[in-house]
Amino acid sequence: MVIYHDVGGAHSSATAANIHINKLPIDRVPDKNELISLSTFDKITKKDVGHLLYIGDDEFGSKVYTISVQYKPNLVIPALRDMYGELIGDSKDLYLVSTQPAVNTWMKIGGFSSRRLHLVNFGRPIVTYGTIKTYSNLINLVKEVKFDIKNGINPSLNN
Repeated sequence: MVIYHDVGGAHSSATAANIHINKLPIDRVPDKNELISLSTFDKITKKDVGHLLYIGDDEFGSKVYTISVQYKPNLVIPALRDMYGELIGDSKDLYLVSTQPAVNTWMKIGGFSSRRLHLVNFGRPIVTYGTIKTYSNLINLVKEVKFDIKNGINPSLNN
């Protein structure tokens, strides 16, 4: 199981998860319409916060999810790891991946405007622009995760 997480769950994590399941390209930057057409890109609502959102399966058979951790990753991430361990018996196959390092100022301004202030017409173009600007960072993150899955490496066990 792979869970991409960030503050809001609507932009960087949604984009990375869709790159991961090959719904978004890994060899080029998508256009704004490709991003906006995603079921979760800039569409997460208050009721979705803290819930796992299933995005799809990858080529390794891993189920890929996103989650909005708001500003409490120090609470949400250990809870996810513990619950997975209790249910499955071992958390070595659980990949918890923060996309927060790829978030830029454009994404923060646009995401806040669109999701928090409900100024979608104002914020969505800004967050989409920011996502396109950082897309290569998200590709690199996903490539690292897929490399780790393929090779049985799980650095999130140390977080």
